[in-house]
Amino acid sequence: MATKFRYQSDRPVTRSKYRLLLGKLFFTWRRYFQWYFSRSTQYASTFQNLAFPFKVADHKTPLYRQLKNVDRWLQENKVTNLKLAVSKINGLVLKPGETFSLWRLVGKPTKAKGFSEGMVLKNGSFVPGVGGGLCQLSNLIYWMTLHTPLQVKERWRHTHDVFPDANRTQPFGSGATIVYNYIDLQIKNVTPNYYQLQINVGESDLEGQWRCEQPLSHKYKVYESDHLITQEWWGGYMRHNVISRQIFDLHNNQLGDEFITENHAIMMYEPMLTGSI
Repeated sequence: MATKFRYQSDRPVTRSKYRLLLGKLFFTWRRYFQWYFSRSTQYASTFQNLAFPFKVADHKTPLYRQLKNVDRWLQENKVTNLKLAVSKINGLVLKPGETFSLWRLVGKPTKAKGFSEGMVLKNGSFVPGVGGGLCQLSNLIYWMTLHTPLQVKERWRHTHDVFPDANRTQPFGSGATIVYNYIDLQIKNVTPNYYQLQINVGESDLEGQWRCEQPLSHKYKVYESDHLITQEWWGGYMRHNVISRQIFDLHNNQLGDEFITENHAIMMYEPMLTGSI
């Protein structure tokens, strides 16, 4: 069963520009060192156009949302950014023992590479930023991975709960935020089989699949528990939950129940709000 979390009351923290700059430099260069000098991690870099025969997990998310006080062009640019990023990872083959690093494959999103100013979540509000909107890609891949035997090696939770639950198809806190390059999504293949990641930017949705050379012998159901909304002493609201998954064989016999993560996020909307923001 799910593991009870320890309650957190995370007041938003404001740090100086100097401290933020030094911290970013340190963690950025530490990541570069890990990518290019680490002997303990083998990063995936092989691609194949032909799809693997067996689909093991799939998901899609809408490219456009009705968001209050957010210009449409930010979402249009997000789609441009997604197309550029997807071109760097579509068809990736994840061999046994290898690790998928999203940022290592996509690279730094810059204007010189064609990336545009998309929607970036910063300190509880939306601001334009080059490469903005790529969290939709990391969210999709993370959610699909939870329905496979692949191991999530690195995932960062969102610090803010952005959207009300209207039309939400996944539990709160089931995404993965990314910031180049030190806040990454990394997935390791701990199985003896080869996997393939397929991503497509469709007309209305971002579409993804994990495929495999062999059919899976297990099924997974991801669920939340211990959901709680709290009003904090500093004036805002926070949302908490635990994400777990049940494991079944192909005859729907339950084989296990695994803790995945716990979430604590500052809410960007009133708790009783159900529509778009």
